[in-house]
Amino acid sequence: MKSIDIHTWKDFAIKDLFITTHKGQKLQVPTGTYIDKKQLRDGKTPRITVSGINNGIYGYFDCDSENTDYRTYENFISVSFLGTVFYQRGKASLDMKVHCLKPLHTELNEYTGLFLVTAINKCLKSSSYSDQISSTVLAELSVKLPVDINDNPDFSYMENYMRNRETVVNALLAKLQSARQAAVYQNINIESWKPFHLYDIFKIDSGTKLDKVKMDTTVPKINFVGRSSVNNGITQKVNNIEGLRPYDAGCLTLALGGAYLGSCFIQEEPFYTSQNVVVLIPKDNITFEAKQFIATAIFKESQNNYRAFIKELNAHIKRDFVIKLPATAAGTPDYDYMAAYIDKIKRQSSHTLGALRTI
Repeated sequence: MKSIDIHTWKDFAIKDLFITTHKGQKLQVPTGTYIDKKQLRDGKTPRITVSGINNGIYGYFDCDSENTDYRTYENFISVSFLGTVFYQRGKASLDMKVHCLKPLHTELNEYTGLFLVTAINKCLKSSSYSDQISSTVLAELSVKLPVDINDNPDFSYMENYMRNRETVVNALLAKLQSARQAAVYQNINIESWKPFHLYDIFKIDSGTKLDKVKMDTTVPKINFVGRSSVNNGITQKVNNIEGLRPYDAGCLTLALGGAYLGSCFIQEEPFYTSQNVVVLIPKDNITFEAKQFIATAIFKESQNNYRAFIKELNAHIKRDFVIKLPATAAGTPDYDYMAAYIDKIKRQSSHTLGALRTI
């Protein structure tokens, strides 16, 4: 997919594109508010949190339009203070520290909304405020956009570009579907699986709790693992710290909170960790494939039963965090089954990738 030529694009301040004025005064970016989980009733309106997955949706609730605490908006872009950005097509309720952006002079549609999401993500990644996007900070940021002959944002271009991308992607997806027919995945029967406390399988170490901004990177040799869901959680390489031994390769790292709560990775090289990242040191000789199986189970449990900033892992990880795993007749984790299952997935994926190379 070719890169877009952006040399004619212009920078626009968020406050000029999305924020209305009242009596000559700029208004702040609309932001959500906290509502106790006990007050939320099941319904049809999605509630948007700082999560980086599932369009930021925590769940669907009955949001009374007359109750301003729900902070419901429609057809907008949500931006959390952690920098997670999504297009919300219908009505949605905003949780605490999630902002609402609606263009001043146009109505969004799915194509222009997704284009702007990409552009805003780009400007946030180049911003020094990527970890604390307050409503004030967000308003002052600039986003680079295509312009029309009057140097206004060219929403027609945005829509046409995304429609063309949709056509191309749909064609590729059709080919991908054909390739995936070569691999058949079945649901696992987990009726015989048993619950295991995390401390049954790992020594749970609190990590080195280092501050990324204070790390020396003049001679980078050691991986630095933070709260991230990409690149195995590695956010940069740093200097070796005299007197502080890195953790060994083969340990797992687990993010305890934030937007990437539950992100769990096997570290293949020595590493340090940031705050709120624990290190899981296996008590037994567990294969890499079995660790992959367990890491997936940890992530699923974290996403299903915990919530960023409301019920995080910190208070539970060493006490009552439990995952379900296949077990042997003796009641111990069946690492051989886990390794065999992951190996099967790898072989099926390799077969599928082989078919994709013909596309």
